[in-house]
Amino acid sequence: MNNLVIKILFITFVLINVSYSEIINEINITGNKRIPESTIQVIGEIRIGSDYDDKKLNDIIKKLYNSLFFENVSLNLNNNILNIDLIENPIVEDIQIEGIKKDSLKEFLLENISLKKRSSFSDIILQKDLSLIKNILKSNGYYFVDVKTSINIDDNLNSCNIIIDIKQGSKAKIKNIKFIGDKKINNKKLYEIIASEEHKFWKIISKNVYLDQSRINLDKRLIQNYYRNLGFYKVDVLDTFAELDKEGNFNLIYNINAGDYYYFNNLKLNLPQDYDIKDFEFILNYFDKIKGKKFSSDDLNKILYEIDLIAESRLYDFINSEVVEEIVDNNKINITFNVKDSTKFYVEKINIYGNYNTLEEVIRNELIVDEGDPLNELLFNKSINNIRGLNIFSNVKADIKEGSNQNLKEIDISIEEKPTGEISLAAGVGTSGTTIGGGIVEKNFLGKGINLNTNLELSDSSIKGQFIYTRPNFAYTDNDLTTRLFSNSVDNLTDFGYKVSELGFSLGTRYEQYQNLYFSPNLKLSSEDLKTNSTASKSLRNQEGTYRDMYFEYGLNYDLRNSRYRTTSGNITSFFQELPLISDSNELINTFSFTQFKKLSSSNDMVGKASIYLKSINSISKDNDVRISKRGKIPYSRLRGFEKGKIGPIANNDYIGGNYVSALNLSTNLPFVLPSFEALEFSYFIDAANVWGVDFDSSVDDSNFIRTSTGVALDLLTPVGPLSFSLTQPITKKNTDRTESFRFNLGTTF
Repeated sequence: MNNLVIKILFITFVLINVSYSEIINEINITGNKRIPESTIQVIGEIRIGSDYDDKKLNDIIKKLYNSLFFENVSLNLNNNILNIDLIENPIVEDIQIEGIKKDSLKEFLLENISLKKRSSFSDIILQKDLSLIKNILKSNGYYFVDVKTSINIDDNLNSCNIIIDIKQGSKAKIKNIKFIGDKKINNKKLYEIIASEEHKFWKIISKNVYLDQSRINLDKRLIQNYYRNLGFYKVDVLDTFAELDKEGNFNLIYNINAGDYYYFNNLKLNLPQDYDIKDFEFILNYFDKIKGKKFSSDDLNKILYEIDLIAESRLYDFINSEVVEEIVDNNKINITFNVKDSTKFYVEKINIYGNYNTLEEVIRNELIVDEGDPLNELLFNKSINNIRGLNIFSNVKADIKEGSNQNLKEIDISIEEKPTGEISLAAGVGTSGTTIGGGIVEKNFLGKGINLNTNLELSDSSIKGQFIYTRPNFAYTDNDLTTRLFSNSVDNLTDFGYKVSELGFSLGTRYEQYQNLYFSPNLKLSSEDLKTNSTASKSLRNQEGTYRDMYFEYGLNYDLRNSRYRTTSGNITSFFQELPLISDSNELINTFSFTQFKKLSSSNDMVGKASIYLKSINSISKDNDVRISKRGKIPYSRLRGFEKGKIGPIANNDYIGGNYVSALNLSTNLPFVLPSFEALEFSYFIDAANVWGVDFDSSVDDSNFIRTSTGVALDLLTPVGPLSFSLTQPITKKNTDRTESFRFNLGTTF
């Protein structure tokens, strides 16, 4: 009985399906003027002799519509004949954009919209293009843009001409940026983090002063990353909104909830079976070091970086590192690092977008994983971080997508340009007059990643200037090439009886010799003229003449800071030496410096810094003394409260410098001073320094005396850029020293 019922149901099901399907023996197409019948069959995937039901017929209609060739599609299947009636979309004969004065912007819009000349017109595509045009113009600050279209259709030719009329309106500038909510960090620091900028009259190049939703989203990510790095693991940018004022400008507001501090708890490393745990001893020790400390993204990145280095050294191309985070006890985080073999993929192609100013090779030079290489995710992420480390882009994003087959991947890298120029002005007021100076820095000259740095310093008796050109990855060697031109003139003929003029040139390079250890060899050539008159000392008159020198210089820099931006821990050690190759006086110059950073408070961002500086200058020829221009003086930043070069040994009433220089500097920021005034940032410092040693005249006091000073520094965010002040009080000094109580520096970007 059951078998009979099943057979009846099966026969009924077959008969029902047969009644709703039919075999296509013939196709009849009408209404097509441009599109051949064969093409229509291919688009609809129609096969003569195949069975078609209602579902398959609907699929044909969808495929024909999706081709965008047709405005209307109707069909019916009757007596094994498929009848298809079509109305074709017109061909775009011409498309023009009016109302845009800037030709480059007009061309950019035409390149990015989907509708092109000789393409099929579709109202759906047109609406998407109009939306894209509005978004592009909004990203350039035109938030009040009005876009209208007119379409002229020629029925005889089945073609159309499209005119897109754009009224840009005035640019929507960001007048003010505000941060509200439980943010726990002052506005000044947050201004430095985000990409958006307040509009100022001199920022004529920067796009960041215009309201742009994509840039606002970037700001939110930058804010969240910064807070997480400080330990605010669950920071949330609740919302952002822009208020339009009566002048057509926007006030951009970010509402931030910093939340509470979170701390590292248990950290674990899981490795594949064929890995040797001894290779990861440094990472295991680092786990013990950071356990109980505030959560920091930098620490996580450091661990991943070490895993990356180990993977490189063992030539594991296909590995991946996964981080699993688990919150326990409300404010503690357990973290597990899972290192595992990844699927074997190769890079088929790398596409780079958004580099309107920067040459593509500048970006590609930073890639460790290139086209044709195995896709190692750790090395890929390092490549992206290298691009970010150029510090010439406000945003860098990467997307990995499928390639032409299952073993290949295609990579899209999108960058956003930012202003890379900076202008600065500095001045000091002391007991003997005023010193002023300024400079211009460009980090991405001609879009080639070239760094240009020029500065000039003027005082009552001297003019000093230099121009530095740095070309990264010179001749594809991964080494920086640096060229420096400098000119110094010190005219003391009237007061001390001598004048020194120097003109020089240097050529050098810099590269990472070992992990965190950088080597920078340099060759310097200079010509110096020393003129004297009868009022000069005997030792100076003996040095009168013209000198031609060639020095080999090199530097070693060992950088263990946790971050180059707003360092909170770690240290940096530097050693620099100048060796005479061709010289009349043969001075040997050694310079050493060490700086340690340490976070001083767990409740705020107070960071202490201690630094030591040592320098010696001696002639390796027994019969020669160190020339007046080569003698050591305290760097301006190492001893505040004293005029530059106005301490130490004195001969003929002139500060001649010494054979030895030393300095100790202690400083800390003061985040708890006037925290409500968020445009201000205070710091406190103590400086101690000494300049001594006179090799050319034993009768001159070598001035072996430690000078000390203390003071406060103030950084103020002003409408024309960041302004820095320092007020200093000398504690110990010789009566011959010249003091300087006030100093300021002003800078801005362009």
